[in-house]
Amino acid sequence: MSYGSNIPDAYRLTGIYVGRILKGEKPADMPVQQPTKFELVINLKAAKALGLSIPPTLLATADEVIE
Repeated sequence: MSYGSNIPDAYRLTGIYVGRILKGEKPADMPVQQPTKFELVINLKAAKALGLSIPPTLLATADEVIE
């Protein structure tokens, strides 16, 4: 199971920062941004190998389920 920031969204935010720097904005004056999109990924094959059972409600809320 993994819960973390959405990687493509982080790359998009990085691109926006780079664009602002290339336009002349000083990096020291730019605010620090935290991720806004998070995702929950559950690996059922690994859970089964460990003998774990994942509740159906948790599976329903997962963004991605690896079988």
